[in-house]
Amino acid sequence: MTPSATDGPVPKGRSRRNFAGTRPVMADVARLCGVSKQTVSRVLNDHPAVRPETREAVLDAMRTLGYRPSRSARSLASGRTRMLGVISFDAARYGPASILTAINTAAQEAGYLVSSIALDTADRSTVVEAVNRLSAEGADGVIAIAPQQWVGRALAETDLGTPLVVLESALDASTPLVTGDSRTGARKATEHLLGLGHATVWHIAGPTGWTSADHRLASWQATLQAAGADVPAPLVGDWGADSGYELGRRLARRPEATAVFASNDQMALGLLHALHESGRSVPGEVSVVGYDDIPEAAHLLPPLTTVRTDFAEIGTRSLRLLLDRIDGPGERPRVDTLVPVDLVVRASSGPPPVG
Repeated sequence: MTPSATDGPVPKGRSRRNFAGTRPVMADVARLCGVSKQTVSRVLNDHPAVRPETREAVLDAMRTLGYRPSRSARSLASGRTRMLGVISFDAARYGPASILTAINTAAQEAGYLVSSIALDTADRSTVVEAVNRLSAEGADGVIAIAPQQWVGRALAETDLGTPLVVLESALDASTPLVTGDSRTGARKATEHLLGLGHATVWHIAGPTGWTSADHRLASWQATLQAAGADVPAPLVGDWGADSGYELGRRLARRPEATAVFASNDQMALGLLHALHESGRSVPGEVSVVGYDDIPEAAHLLPPLTTVRTDFAEIGTRSLRLLLDRIDGPGERPRVDTLVPVDLVVRASSGPPPVG
């Protein structure tokens, strides 16, 4: 008698062959345990209508045959692609890159693939094109990292048709929002410098129209006003170290500027360079506080006092919110998630110079 395809042990990590000599499919599982393919599909998707003994019989058949359901089979059975879309902007910067890494990790753990689209052109047509592409790919849901206000407006005008979570910029009354607490971070940075005895705090702001930059600028101004301190005119950068350097050269010529809060660590890095080049010691003559706590911040000279944002937590929370929306679709009030921030005090900040 010719041995069947299921005789004998199967090496770990390999599937048995069915009678036709191919890898087992759903029909083989159904045939072995005497149920329909629909029942096997329900077991694959953990449907509650399957009796426990039937579920166990199907699982036993899968183990016997070494059946491993393909992603396409799961998609046909559940009506889902198990693929999520991410639209990001300025993805090379530390914050967005860290968020993307966290989203990918959390998605993989949840059994999803991620299709990422990084945009660098600031116009509505690119956003619409990205949304259309993800819709065509059948994304079960989308996370949009929307650091600029125009991005939120562009997204609001598109017809995505799938659950959406937005990072940084609020979209509408129902779309969940996840963001770091920029207002609190800027307040902590400014209060720290005032608490050291500085008469006021100068600010190198991020570009106008970026939500986090605008929030930090507004909070810095409000904190100075609440303390009765003068509010110097802000200097606006572009997030890059070069802009921090150029603005730092201007600040270095102002002896009254003894404390500076930069809206991100890259601009703070450029500021430190300019101050050193101009012969102004940090923190002896000028105290500097950055924002984000990039990995290099602790190794600068001097080590940089900064506001730490947990970008990994932002990415993980946004993924959880999206999966919650996918599993329970329908209109709901918007959920705003503010991820806490921490002030990390290092050697770049200290009391003002005496005399």
